[in-house]
Amino acid sequence: MDLITAMYQRNSVRRYKDEPLRREDIESINSEILKVNAESGLRFVLVTDEPAAFSGKMASYGHFSGCTDYIVCVGEKHRDEDVGYFGEKLALFCQSIGVNSCWVALTYSKNKVKTEIHKNEKLYIVISLGYGIHQGRPHKNKPLEELCSFKDEMPLWFENAMKGALTAPTAMNQQKFYFELLDNDKVKAKSLLGPYSKMDLGIVKYHFELGAGETDFEWV
Repeated sequence: MDLITAMYQRNSVRRYKDEPLRREDIESINSEILKVNAESGLRFVLVTDEPAAFSGKMASYGHFSGCTDYIVCVGEKHRDEDVGYFGEKLALFCQSIGVNSCWVALTYSKNKVKTEIHKNEKLYIVISLGYGIHQGRPHKNKPLEELCSFKDEMPLWFENAMKGALTAPTAMNQQKFYFELLDNDKVKAKSLLGPYSKMDLGIVKYHFELGAGETDFEWV
């Protein structure tokens, strides 16, 4: 499926079938990771067939089961927004090839993650992967008008972009973001106070761009 379809169909999935990632899916994800790492300067790493990180009490608390595959999101400090933006790019790519996912901030064992973290790096978060027992449920949304502002009448492209933004996963479904449409199709986006809100803003901005389609707007 294309990425826009993936964006509207994707829901967070925490329970996975007892089925390893298919070889062709592993190859496709690793190929996409190479592109994203080169573009972002971050280091995303696919870990497969590794149950330890999701075998403890924290995983049970987060309602995870059957998770043996995940993407580790690593980078220099203060790159939270970039991690969100490029991590979601990978999550939607996975959705487009039929692999479900979930952003996982706390409910996994960090010390059991099978990826070396270098001195100048930080382990930000992981994205669980697998073939879902179910396809998840859409999250509840705040009214669109509470999350953006514009002059006069809302342009159709901006409305579509905001509808895309509303589909984005955010920590505890808090939706702590705000978009402002300025003159000449310039858009200002900001994160509000809340846990992981800076990373969430990157996720949401990627969804906004997909929703905007071919519109030539400018971030400010």
